[in-house]
Amino acid sequence: MKLSYNWLKDYLVSDLTPQQIADAMTDIGIEVDSVEEQEEIPGGLAGVVVARVLECAAHPDSDHLHITKVDDGTGEPLTVVCGAPNVAAGQKVLFARIGTVLPGDFKIKKSKIRGVESFGMICAEDELGIGNDHAGIMVLPEDAVVGTPAKDYLGLKTEAVIEYEITANRVDAASHIGVARDLYAWMVAHDVPCTFSYPSIDGWKDGEGEAMPVDVLDSTASPRYTGVTIRDVKVGPSPEWLQKKLMSIGLKPINNVVDISNFILFELGQPLHTFDADKVKGGKVIVRRASDGEKIVTLDGVERTLAPTDIVIADSEGPMCIAGVFGGAESGVTDSTVNVFLESAYFDPGSIRRTSKKHTLQTDASFRFERGADPMVCEYALKRAALLICEVAGGHIVGKMQESCPEKIERKTIELDYGRIDRFVGQKIGNDVIVKILGALNYQFLEKRENGALVAAPSYMIDVTRECDVVEEILRIYGYNNIALPKHMKMSVNATPSPEPEAIRNGISNFLAANGFVEVMNNSLTKGAYYRGLTSFPEENCATIVNPLSSDLNVMRQNLIFNALEVVAYNCNRQIPSMKIFEYGSVYSRDPQKDSTVLSSYSEHTAFSLCITGASQKSWNKTPEKSSFFDLKGYVDLLLRRFGADINQLEAKPAPADIFAEGIEYSLPGQHLPLAVLGTVAPALAKKFDVRQPVYVAEINWQTLFLLVKRNKVAFKELPKYPEVRRDLALLLDESVAYSDLYRSAFRAGKKLLKQVTLFDVYRGDKIPQGKKQYALGFVLQDLEKTLTDADVERIMDKIMSTFRNEYGATLR
Repeated sequence: MKLSYNWLKDYLVSDLTPQQIADAMTDIGIEVDSVEEQEEIPGGLAGVVVARVLECAAHPDSDHLHITKVDDGTGEPLTVVCGAPNVAAGQKVLFARIGTVLPGDFKIKKSKIRGVESFGMICAEDELGIGNDHAGIMVLPEDAVVGTPAKDYLGLKTEAVIEYEITANRVDAASHIGVARDLYAWMVAHDVPCTFSYPSIDGWKDGEGEAMPVDVLDSTASPRYTGVTIRDVKVGPSPEWLQKKLMSIGLKPINNVVDISNFILFELGQPLHTFDADKVKGGKVIVRRASDGEKIVTLDGVERTLAPTDIVIADSEGPMCIAGVFGGAESGVTDSTVNVFLESAYFDPGSIRRTSKKHTLQTDASFRFERGADPMVCEYALKRAALLICEVAGGHIVGKMQESCPEKIERKTIELDYGRIDRFVGQKIGNDVIVKILGALNYQFLEKRENGALVAAPSYMIDVTRECDVVEEILRIYGYNNIALPKHMKMSVNATPSPEPEAIRNGISNFLAANGFVEVMNNSLTKGAYYRGLTSFPEENCATIVNPLSSDLNVMRQNLIFNALEVVAYNCNRQIPSMKIFEYGSVYSRDPQKDSTVLSSYSEHTAFSLCITGASQKSWNKTPEKSSFFDLKGYVDLLLRRFGADINQLEAKPAPADIFAEGIEYSLPGQHLPLAVLGTVAPALAKKFDVRQPVYVAEINWQTLFLLVKRNKVAFKELPKYPEVRRDLALLLDESVAYSDLYRSAFRAGKKLLKQVTLFDVYRGDKIPQGKKQYALGFVLQDLEKTLTDADVERIMDKIMSTFRNEYGATLR
């Protein structure tokens, strides 16, 4: 949000600089992002100076151009081609030198026009951004001094604009008066000289005649509604003061009537809406719930279908606008409007929020209404706006102000105990200081006691309902920095679990980053269509949500693999085909056999995903190599070994075929959730994401991996003194025999002397019978207590070979 320093001073008069104001705002809980000096005209017309036209002659090759000689104060007359009909010798003008950037990002360059070089431009009002006249150049009085910068001659001012953020409970600070009110309380509490006042509405009086009646059919949706009719207005451009105020905070002026409603929004924080009274069918404004399926075309030209949860402002024929959210296309004020109906209301925040999210309409009005506007400011804002419209657009008020407020809106009353407040704060700040701060914040003291009071909270403070809420208001104005820290502080220290999950997670992330992976973060919400037709991740297992912001993102993700494919598709479409990425995050599922309204039917766990695609980086001494499944498997194996996993001791089975074209799923014995699944993404699945290159993905289950970490007892031992012995076997085996089976059997037979088994060759082909294969296995043997003899080695190898022969029918080649 933006706050104009000059606009703020209309209500709060003090000697504080813009930076001091910004610092005070941060102290009282309104976070300031920046303080910028803003030119009245962007760029400040730098490069534009007062100049004299020395000569003016018709262009020989044009019937409307002139060739002039211009003195800009540098002593060297410049040739300028000018097309203005009113240019003449002897005139004082505003001249833009070469290099000047005029409003609209129009840069003045040396040019050749019809064969004549031109060294600048003589400017009209609209070209300088100081008016709308383009009939001719701007002619200055004779006393204008040549060479004077346009900024000085026109008296252009700079203005400080403070950009700030508010929290969801501080919608009262979403206006100039809201901020001024808080700053006033801060200045009063810190004895800073200042005055604060609301603009006067003393000029208000009821008009003659009959005002347009209002009928509120649902007072729950609209607890308070006020309106006034203004006739004989003249819609046109706003006066300069109003345009400058709106432009200072980044708003574009529209017309005097609409601009006043925007002005009040950012002055008081109260949204208003203006209707063309002559377009109200039936001569009555009706506030009601929409009928199911009722339609309205809004200001953006979109036809929207309404529901009974939406509040509408209607006439006898149908909705004119979506209350508190967006205006209708047919009922708004236009240049031909003569009679206006002005609305100021308080709408139910919950209803406005539902409507805003459902129709994906986030407006300045809905932003305030859905967070809770001030119900008691409606009348003041209406009268203030009506008086200003009469001032800037003419017209007169007709009849009385129309109001609907069936139930009186009461302030919340709160009992205060000053002693208890001091205990809350942690030190005594003084009863007089408490009274001073609350008075400045517009708290009403219903009863004053020696050590307490009964107060009524301001209507603009929607979240102040308890004594502790009042303490928070006192503290932010008094200043948290002014509360002294005690000399002795007590705290409890929680024991850190061992192993520490966060440290392990960071260790895995660092390991992957050190191996060239880049961490990504994705939304937990995803498309239910991704899971359609899958068996490994059935669509009915998705945790569905109602997401009014995006109907596509309608389920919680069941895995991180699809997020990785989205990232790959996004980068490939931007000419980044090679990447190594990883992600840590939660995945979710639902048990379709259980009632979806029961919390126990949902489950959540966290996981790591790894993804590799494309080729390695180009280098002068290395040919880029395409990534493969074995690259990914190498990283996964390294990661699992780092935490004590013996890959050959894990249970392994093929990865789900609907996700992977080929792959492996690792599990720990006795565990329901898999440890890791990895493989080549199935082309059909990749095509869903518009990915047309091989992608290799792994997902590691965090809970199962952490079990592995807990089991891994790190130990050390001295290096063996006795040498290793290596032996190789070439075995002829059935195709059905897996290396992992041989691995486990070898260690059962070799017992303590067998240290390592490796598969270093697989052969199928010539001289190998059909249905057979050859495995070449390497064995490392070692005794920690003596040097192995040939007899020892042969004995162990015979035992291993015998096991292979008996269990798998292996023969030597």
